[in-house]
Amino acid sequence: MAAFASDNYAPAHPAILEAIAAANDGHAVSYGEDRWTARLTELVRHHFGDQAQAYPVFNGTGANVVSLGALLPRWGSAIVTDVAHLHTDENGAPERVAGIKLLPVAAPDGKMVPQSFGEYTINLGDPHRAQPLAVSLTQSTELGTVYSADEVRGLVDTAHAYGMSVHVDGARIANAAAHLGLSLRALTTDLGVDVLSFGGTKNGILLGEAVVVLNPGAVHGIEFIRKMSMQLASKMRYVSAQLAALLDPERDLWLANATAANARATQLRAGVDALADELARDGRVHESGAPLLHVANPTQANVVFATLPRAVADAVRVEHPFYDWRAGSHPDLVESRWMCSWDTTEEDVAAFLTALHKAFG
Repeated sequence: MAAFASDNYAPAHPAILEAIAAANDGHAVSYGEDRWTARLTELVRHHFGDQAQAYPVFNGTGANVVSLGALLPRWGSAIVTDVAHLHTDENGAPERVAGIKLLPVAAPDGKMVPQSFGEYTINLGDPHRAQPLAVSLTQSTELGTVYSADEVRGLVDTAHAYGMSVHVDGARIANAAAHLGLSLRALTTDLGVDVLSFGGTKNGILLGEAVVVLNPGAVHGIEFIRKMSMQLASKMRYVSAQLAALLDPERDLWLANATAANARATQLRAGVDALADELARDGRVHESGAPLLHVANPTQANVVFATLPRAVADAVRVEHPFYDWRAGSHPDLVESRWMCSWDTTEEDVAAFLTALHKAFG
């Protein structure tokens, strides 16, 4: 099965499994007082700067909840986009677990802009309104777009000017760094980001993410929040060993995996665009006048979003599973999400495109 449903479908990279096996060596002190977690700290500082501190957790939702919980006081809220994973796919965890109200802003391309803050910053100091004291942006975004360094800098500077902290949900930050050709530090620490949820599961590891504190002065009680949020691993060496293998500069597996996934999405996008052009040249359009196959957003990371007939989508997903993102402009059109992973091959993409051609007839 060559699935295009999610990069969570992909197996763990062999080097990650080797790292877990190497960590399975006798007894080690629990809760992070082990040499693998110490090594992870060294590597995080190599990539993010001397002040950076890593707090391994189990999953991305946990990383986001712990990050915001440590950034915000009891009365603080966080500005997010209306498509943010925090807002749409974490089952209210920030509200339920951390008591943090999320304040969504419209983001047609997945990216917020400094002007987005205005509808909420007018409430600063008003005890009747939720206080926007943090901004959480996603890099790369849920729509596969990537913030440039200048765009992140603009958001950070504006947020800090209002006294707000900045969190980055970096479940796919490796894909963004690969697309931009920037280091992890250049995309976070050097731009003034306060806390990062660093993703590993979508980029080749078996299980685990890390909260990376870039500005220690911005967080409070993170060790306690991690524990009370049920994100403190007793046998932390197994999570730390995976993240350390991902970040080891001798291999830079984090970058190699992300680059491979991005390349396959670029290949897929080129094939989809070629098919869309072919359909248009043949005069084949939907009865509503809409194109039969259309990609709206730029493909900058490891995902392609395409609108097509539901019948075509259903025919292709029999062999190549994928998810639908949202309804199209007509009842029999749907926007589908095609996600590439570190292990997606050129042959996988070619087979998917062949199935797509066949389904259109």
